[in-house]
Amino acid sequence: MNTPRKFKRCQRFNDQGHAHALTFSCFRQQQFLVKERSCQWLIEAISEAREKHEFHLWAYVIMPEHVHLLIWPTVPDYSISRILTSIKLPVTRRALAYVRQSALDFLPKMHDLQPNGKEAYRFWQRGGGYDRNITEPTTVWSEIEYFHANPVRRKLCERPEDWKYSSAATYAGQNGPITIDMQSLPRTKDG
Repeated sequence: MNTPRKFKRCQRFNDQGHAHALTFSCFRQQQFLVKERSCQWLIEAISEAREKHEFHLWAYVIMPEHVHLLIWPTVPDYSISRILTSIKLPVTRRALAYVRQSALDFLPKMHDLQPNGKEAYRFWQRGGGYDRNITEPTTVWSEIEYFHANPVRRKLCERPEDWKYSSAATYAGQNGPITIDMQSLPRTKDG
């Protein structure tokens, strides 16, 4: 007897005033974000989604196989699912177009035979990723520290601000590839 597979559903809470720590991964944890071009596609998609969906970006890190974003929607009515689609879908489309035109031997790495028998080509892992609502300033700052330490923990660099695709450089007073909305960050009791 075949028992139906149960898939974990990602429940999202689009609550006004909450920040969101978002994590999403490349398909099968493959290192699709090691190339400059794929990181640039993602940076452009984040910028466009930011304008379209009106959210502030407080922190980010682009790792070789996953992404962390800390965002704060500035409008009362928003959808994290739509924000993620606006970020992820353009990257998938650009990657697929590039691979089909210039790197056909890479296509099998993106091939996904789904449980229902359908075939797809993916840049991102199936599912919604991870979404954590954050309401406390100390948690915001803990998430930022966690994001920034990620490349150091993985021994990809010695200091967080040395990782090119992270907001750590901005927090260290340098320019990074994506502008951070520092003015809206919550203050802690100490700051």
